[in-house]
Amino acid sequence: MATETDGIRLQKVLASAGVGSRRACEELIAAGRVTVDGEVAVLGRRVRPEAVIHVDGDRVITDVRTVHYALNKPRGIVSTMDDEKGRPGLVEFTSGLSERVFHVGRLDTDSEGLLLLTNDGELGNRLAHPSWEIPKTYRCQVTGFAGPAIARRLASGVTLEDGPVTVDSFKVIDEFGEQALVEVVVHEGRKHIVRRLMDEVGLPVNRLVRTAIGDVRLGNLKPGTVRRLRPEEIASLYQAVGL
Repeated sequence: MATETDGIRLQKVLASAGVGSRRACEELIAAGRVTVDGEVAVLGRRVRPEAVIHVDGDRVITDVRTVHYALNKPRGIVSTMDDEKGRPGLVEFTSGLSERVFHVGRLDTDSEGLLLLTNDGELGNRLAHPSWEIPKTYRCQVTGFAGPAIARRLASGVTLEDGPVTVDSFKVIDEFGEQALVEVVVHEGRKHIVRRLMDEVGLPVNRLVRTAIGDVRLGNLKPGTVRRLRPEEIASLYQAVGL
């Protein structure tokens, strides 16, 4: 625990992290709504950069060395920082960042959309681990009739060569001729899981875009661009994996 002369006063740290004015942060502390390393904080508490701080149960990242980004990965890009075969990788989009980051999970080369980047190893490991069942949302352009029978089959579960797949939700966004735009939500992380799933039910994928990971959404982020996650998005990720 930080002593009275160690670190920086908690209300100043919270204010710098964007929680509110210093006065408002003092009121949060006085109301018992702030914890530091699992203990309810008191006014006058000082903290170091590595302290784990929550406000109303939401994690507040106060260490400026810890960063979190969203990247819209374009099609044709390999989900590695430095590909040993010389194929274009993520370093093309992260070289301008002042921090060294790694990607959370993967998207296959022909797929597009949301990738998370961070330098918090514990967060990244938990988000990628299947035991936390983080939902991932995909928009897929498919060939075939995506009628009610498909939805019922997916709801009842589909067994692939490496085991059953549970689909959190499935809906048809639009239909045009022999094509359809569908949305699939799964919490699986197996290789090519969505493409294999759609193939199994007779809807081969022509284009796949991941649009959300948990509560973090791709939104209007342009392909090949990176943005910092908002504080509420960061808090939702830490909360989803128990940090």
